[in-house]
Amino acid sequence: MQAQHHVPAATILSNWSDDPWTNGVQVDRMEDMEKLVVRTWNSIYEITIIEGRSGEILVRGGQFFPELTPARLTGATIGGCFCKMRGIYTGFRMEINANGQRTVTTPVRSIGILA
Repeated sequence: MQAQHHVPAATILSNWSDDPWTNGVQVDRMEDMEKLVVRTWNSIYEITIIEGRSGEILVRGGQFFPELTPARLTGATIGGCFCKMRGIYTGFRMEINANGQRTVTTPVRSIGILA
């Protein structure tokens, strides 16, 4: 009997490329200094966009960012296989680089844009 392997649907390349990407935001399309509140399964993150095109942000939240920390948002990932550059999307993890370290969050549950 052959072993069966279950693969999350989003990790299949055709599903990834066909996704309409309507369940999140692209920070490279947002205004500088806009603020977001992102809730993941385990944490709440406050994000200020410094320069959206480059992904430069200030982030606070979770165990790795207890205070405002300059960082770069790489994008939305499933955990390393694919990355939607500069994106934050529900159901996907955020990949953030700060202080020479790569941090991958738990999956995003909600995204709020602060006025």
